[in-house]
Amino acid sequence: MAEGALNLNGSLFRVGDRVAVGVSGGADSVALLLALADRRADLGIGLSAVHVEHGIRGAEGEADAAFVQQLCEHLDIPVTVERVDVPARVEREKESIEEAARTLRYQIFAQLDVDAVATAHTQDDQAETVLMKLLRGAWTEGLGAISPVVTGKPKIIRPMLSVSRTEVEAFLRTRGQEWRDDSTNRSLELTRNRVRHELMPLLRQFNPQITPALAQVADLARAEEEFWTGEMARLLPGLVLPGTPVRGGGRSSETAPGARAVAMEIERLRPLSLAARRRVLRGAAAGLGCRLSFVETAKLLAMCGLPGEGWTPDPTVSPKPGAQLHLPGGLRARRTARELQLSRI
Repeated sequence: MAEGALNLNGSLFRVGDRVAVGVSGGADSVALLLALADRRADLGIGLSAVHVEHGIRGAEGEADAAFVQQLCEHLDIPVTVERVDVPARVEREKESIEEAARTLRYQIFAQLDVDAVATAHTQDDQAETVLMKLLRGAWTEGLGAISPVVTGKPKIIRPMLSVSRTEVEAFLRTRGQEWRDDSTNRSLELTRNRVRHELMPLLRQFNPQITPALAQVADLARAEEEFWTGEMARLLPGLVLPGTPVRGGGRSSETAPGARAVAMEIERLRPLSLAARRRVLRGAAAGLGCRLSFVETAKLLAMCGLPGEGWTPDPTVSPKPGAQLHLPGGLRARRTARELQLSRI
């Protein structure tokens, strides 16, 4: 890597790719655009940019759009500027501003005639996301946080996940390149900003290397998830049975009008590790369109007579045949002599 360059993940690019860089005008995205402009010939990619004006900050947002257009003209990079109405979506869908902005931004990305959209998520973004997932109580897949690649048309790539925010700003100062500061990034009403400005500085007092440490947690979690994805593809078809048993043998998919059902034989779950049992139950529920929390999964394990660790037994959860449990999302569990049955209307 040349002196003063950013350590981008070049393996995410293929020769001949048409790559659009998502450029907000902030330091991270400006640095990514400049770094890829430097390397586009070596990488063999066609480069363009896309800027989404979210309709949140009025004149400040329009000034960001003008800045990005001027920067792209200077670099001789074609740019697409799109305007969306985040406040209207917030009102309509009752989403947070962050959720609405992200949804609309990625809808714009999906409409681009390119092979990949590169976003400027950094190591700091990764660390902050891991913390936010921990605060919400994520499973392992959640701790994987920001993935380097999201498949789709176009695919989303994040080449700067190993680059710190400090390195980004040093790179820009070396180049004498200005950037825009988004005033909403200072608002402590947003969870991510509180994590960034309050929690991360506190954690650095305990571990000055907390940012790369949390980013490594994400790397480990994604590798674990990749392994378990393969394992579940192997295990679930033999363990999760469709429908319910019928007299005389076989199974019926008919439960109630509009309902779907699956079942698992208790004795086939018993030899599995606790980690695999949890995955099987969650996979069975996911097949019915439901996501299980840690506590909900523990309740189902208890109904099987296979209690897991880290959960205080609930006296209302019985492993006896005939026991039933109603869970969020319309998911119902029923224990028979041999099976745990799940259904959803």
